[in-house]
Amino acid sequence: MAFKFESLLVWQRALDLTDEINTLTKSSFPKDELFVLTSQIKRAADSVVLNIAEGCTGQTNAVFKQFLGYSLRSAIEVVSCLFIGKRRKIINENDFQKLYDDYQALCKMITALRNTL
Repeated sequence: MAFKFESLLVWQRALDLTDEINTLTKSSFPKDELFVLTSQIKRAADSVVLNIAEGCTGQTNAVFKQFLGYSLRSAIEVVSCLFIGKRRKIINENDFQKLYDDYQALCKMITALRNTL
C-alpha cells in the first residue's frame, strides 16, 4: 500500500459505505432530487472518506484528530440526509435502518480512532 490511510479499517469501511450511498441514490432517488438531496448525501459520504485520508497523510496527530472531527461531522450529515430521504419516502425502512446502523458503527470507529491520538 502506497499511502498510510489505505491500511486504516475506518477508511476502508467509509469507502465501502460511500459506494453503498452511491448505489442507493442511483437506484431509488428521483430525478428532482439530483441537485438537492442526492448531491448532498453523496458529497457528505465522500467527505468522510476524503477527510480521513487527508488528515492521515503526513500530518501531526493534532491535525489528524481535527480531520477525524470533520469526518465525523460528515458522517452525521449522511445520517441526517437518511432521515430526510426516509421522511420524503425516497428511502425505504430496510435501507434506512441498514445504513443508519452502518453509519452509527462508523461514527464509533472514527471516535475510537480519534480518542487514541
